[in-house]
Amino acid sequence: MSRVAEGWTQRCVGCGKVYGDDVRSYVCAKCSNLLELVKDSPVSKTGLYGESTQPGIWRYRKALPIEPDVKAVSLSEGHTPLVLVSRIGAKFGLKGLHVKNEGQNPSGSFKDRGMTVAVTRAVQGGSKLLICASTGNTAASMAAYAARAGVTAMVTVPAGKVASGKLAQVYAYGAKIIRVEGDFDAALAITLKVAGEIKELSVMNSVNPYRIEGQKTNAYEIYEQLGFKVPDYIVLPVGNAGNISAIWKGFKELKEWGISSSLPKMVAVQAAGAQPIVEAIQHGRDSVVAVQPKTIASAINIGNPASWKKALAAIRDSKGTALAVTDEETIAARMDLASSEGIFVEPASAVPIAAVKKLMGKIERDATVVCICTGNGLKDQESVKVHLDSTPLIASPEQMVSLLAKTA
Repeated sequence: MSRVAEGWTQRCVGCGKVYGDDVRSYVCAKCSNLLELVKDSPVSKTGLYGESTQPGIWRYRKALPIEPDVKAVSLSEGHTPLVLVSRIGAKFGLKGLHVKNEGQNPSGSFKDRGMTVAVTRAVQGGSKLLICASTGNTAASMAAYAARAGVTAMVTVPAGKVASGKLAQVYAYGAKIIRVEGDFDAALAITLKVAGEIKELSVMNSVNPYRIEGQKTNAYEIYEQLGFKVPDYIVLPVGNAGNISAIWKGFKELKEWGISSSLPKMVAVQAAGAQPIVEAIQHGRDSVVAVQPKTIASAINIGNPASWKKALAAIRDSKGTALAVTDEETIAARMDLASSEGIFVEPASAVPIAAVKKLMGKIERDATVVCICTGNGLKDQESVKVHLDSTPLIASPEQMVSLLAKTA
């Protein structure tokens, strides 16, 4: 096992037990909670934003738990667009509604932020075989970075429940695909069990704390892109719950290090058919009750999120909230974002827009709201393709003229 980078501490989020070496299982031997990485000393604003010339998230290297002399396994991920969506904002009565378009990352999702750090750390430790369970985006991202690093990738996916565009990516990147009977939770359970028995495997799921360190950089970017201002609300999809935990960690670090002076409210959005975190928040529970997930938003089709404890803490500590949206609301929001603003996202990425619509009147008109749209629409086209058969078919200029007259 590798020693944790100098200047960093690895500890349990539950009991606080400290570990000096990377823990292969990523859970505490004492209480079985997840582990987190904590920087021992603050990073200055100049150190975070002003000194590095590296592209993407590695600009923030001083805030990442990788030694300075280690070569990053990178595809220039990060620094994705933050777009003011004024037309949709006007519909919702909001002046400052933004979309952070994470679909512009190299493999088309936010997963690349965490994967570059986790794969870099795995390769540094000598790993030659990476593994993950996935509903699609994690698999595509890990496969891409494994190819970049020259190591082998193996993914487990729920049989018949992964968008074809994502599977195509995994195959193209050269990863080995194993289908599992059952849902994502079944795939993850098998993956973690096998990885615990075979030391050559390095798990790249969000239980890996190095993934969280990469994903927290989204907070650094948003703060900078808003003119060094913290937004009032962060609204994001929640499946396995690693991303909400990561972004909240990033904003907390900015405040703890004296770079910012406030924190955003974190709004977790789940699908109505997969909402264990929403139910825990709404019923005031301190733990989640696993559900059998069923939603068109495949990226968040998860009924037993691994990072639920950290997610509940992020929502409550930020004085945020959690809500669920239906598949019908999700698809309508997806089409509205594409046709009104030119931003095409996968279904799971549209749930924040659907949620903001449901929160109309509850969010202050002058509030700065950032919706994290986590994945590119080209990854999951099934819900759009069903409409294509009804498009007009013509054979002459006259028919074209007739159609134009009807739409004028």
